[in-house]
Amino acid sequence: MSEISEQAQLARNASFKMAVLSREQKDSALRAIAESLDKNKALIFEANEKDVAKATADDLDKPLLKRLGFGEAKLADSVSGILSLITLEDPVGRTTLHTTLDDGLELYRVTCPIGVIGVIFESRPDALIQIATLCLKSGNSVFLKGGSEAYNTNLTLAKIIYDAGVGAGLPEGWLHLLTTRSEISEMLALDEYIDLIIPRGSNSFVQYIMRNTNIAVLGHADGVCHTYVHKACDKDKTLKVLIDAKTQYVSVCNATETILVDEELKDTVLPDIIGALKSAGVEIYGDQYVADKFGGILQTEWHHEYLDMKVSVKLVSGINEAIEHINRYGSGHTDAILTEDQDARDRFMAEVDSGSVLVNCSTRFADGFRYGFGAEVGISTSKIHARGPVGLEGLVSYKYKLYGNGDIVAPYASGDKKFKHIKHDI
Repeated sequence: MSEISEQAQLARNASFKMAVLSREQKDSALRAIAESLDKNKALIFEANEKDVAKATADDLDKPLLKRLGFGEAKLADSVSGILSLITLEDPVGRTTLHTTLDDGLELYRVTCPIGVIGVIFESRPDALIQIATLCLKSGNSVFLKGGSEAYNTNLTLAKIIYDAGVGAGLPEGWLHLLTTRSEISEMLALDEYIDLIIPRGSNSFVQYIMRNTNIAVLGHADGVCHTYVHKACDKDKTLKVLIDAKTQYVSVCNATETILVDEELKDTVLPDIIGALKSAGVEIYGDQYVADKFGGILQTEWHHEYLDMKVSVKLVSGINEAIEHINRYGSGHTDAILTEDQDARDRFMAEVDSGSVLVNCSTRFADGFRYGFGAEVGISTSKIHARGPVGLEGLVSYKYKLYGNGDIVAPYASGDKKFKHIKHDI
């Protein structure tokens, strides 16, 4: 048995113990982890400085380099996220259905952990903290594989989190860190032990994972997010929201990558939009009109994720074309409309087929922490099990519990007895 197989077996065994931990035990472990991260921040920062120095020398792309940095502000945010997670209700053990099948025969549907979760994530050390603590709170064991650029930071964080968790009563083997690319292929073959894979990365990477494992996969291919400027928009709101949606943090999957603008606004609002974006340092890629009128680069590929200070801008004839464009070229991640028209809002919210659909606010709100989920383990563009930001609710499944008293099926099969199927309010 390989080392990873042994680790997976340990994680499997640990998952059975994780599943029955009380909320108090899990919250105590989370508190210990938060305290240990703060106590050992000098070690964390030293490790991160090594990673950043190497990445800089290797000429890593600026968006990736920005994600890689982990200083005081990101540590404070991470600790705050853990403390927020502690305040949330335990997602495990909630009864979501209660039916009396017959006298003395009671059926319950109760939430339970998924088991062992493998998460492959980008070069963001804070993602490791979010993923590990979300899996802890939801009672799951976890395999973590971060980007190689964050090797030293991830090693340091994983050890601090694991040791603090075990010290607070979590079972041995509840968390494992993979450090090489070859280990991903080994992990994908461990369907006997691992219940769910969550890949966070490019479209091609996610497709590769799906093609090379029998384990269930939950994830999103990319974040081609749109903001549609409707003819009935408020210009001041529009400019404020667009700048935030595009520039607040460009190297994330919920940043706006395409702006659609009603043709009726081409001589009024559109020039202000282009001017504000350029003033903020955003490079414009546009349709023929935008490219010619404002000196932008002609866009020929509308399904495009920049993760940079670049944006696509396109004029549309109205809400019909806007919705059609989003449903065709978007990635089902997050899309927004800016309008003061109630009918337009309602149509957009109903007809745009995305995990998060927003009105008059920045696409950057589509985030597990901002939604109150206690951060997120990832974003799902799937429509099965979990969709949108995946927090605690997306990391649990359920089981049916049937309580009887010597009951057998034969009398019901013969017709001598009939089910009552009395449903109870939860």
